[in-house]
Amino acid sequence: MFFNPSALAAAGTNFADIDVPVWAWALLGGAIALLLGIDLYRHRDDHEPSPKEAVLESLAWVACGLSFGMFMLINFGGQAFGEYMSGYLIEKSLSVDNVFVWSLLFTTMAIPLKFQHRVLFWGIFGALTLRAIFILIGSALIMKFWWVLLLFGAFLIFSGVKIIRHRADEGSGATRGLDLLRKVMPVSDTFDGHKFFSRVNAKRVATPLFAALVVIEVTDLVFAVDSVPAILAVSHEPYIVFASNAFAILGLRAMYFLLANAKERFHYLSHALGGILVFVGIKMMVSHWFHLNTYVSLAIIVAMLATAVVASERKTRSAAKALVPTR
Repeated sequence: MFFNPSALAAAGTNFADIDVPVWAWALLGGAIALLLGIDLYRHRDDHEPSPKEAVLESLAWVACGLSFGMFMLINFGGQAFGEYMSGYLIEKSLSVDNVFVWSLLFTTMAIPLKFQHRVLFWGIFGALTLRAIFILIGSALIMKFWWVLLLFGAFLIFSGVKIIRHRADEGSGATRGLDLLRKVMPVSDTFDGHKFFSRVNAKRVATPLFAALVVIEVTDLVFAVDSVPAILAVSHEPYIVFASNAFAILGLRAMYFLLANAKERFHYLSHALGGILVFVGIKMMVSHWFHLNTYVSLAIIVAMLATAVVASERKTRSAAKALVPTR
């Protein structure tokens, strides 16, 4: 293992102490590769996903995530299962904010709906690689210096408060990403099918799809800075952290096509996401001295999300009634 939970256990924490065999890592990598391959094959032809297709795919991805949770329960026990589910739910929740930003970016860059899946597929492929690097570095730092927990926790609290107060810079990654790409190579204003690169006047240029891919990676880098420390607050085992992160991210494309235009319907969701970051930040800062039961943490996260969804639905219904003219 890259991280030895017994080091923190001696300091009063109570994270899953598991010995992950090589075959378990191989199984996880194989499962991710297989699922990505199936998804790429199913969407080999560019088309606009229907709402029904988005719902079915979202349910299928959730089923895959929960199935791996059962694998964790059977092979590594209840503590590992609880940490996996907590990490999965945290990443899934924070990803909703990511989805809304993607919608804004695609609208800003005028990317046709039928090409968006291709951009998101390769964007998520890059995100998985980036998260793996972040997780290994984060776990190594925590193992070496326990006080890094304080820094990560403080950063999560700061990020949570920022989200609750509504960030005004959402979507600004489009400008930063395009500026970065244009310093490296020319970018065309026209599409060439679903190609990422094309030739204009015998010169190789990036198409708007590749520009969108760069922007997606830039924005995911920003989100990873929040989400990876958040999951490290509930588990310090790289296998659990990466698995929960990966299975939550794999379903992002389907979630995007399901929720992209529903931001106004979930008015209080950003408050819940910010609250979750504040909660896990505090949990992380005190974890050197006090460990909150994993299932208690999971219950608190679920309660925050459920409250936000119920409150948002009530606000949406009240707003709809207010628009109905009275006689």
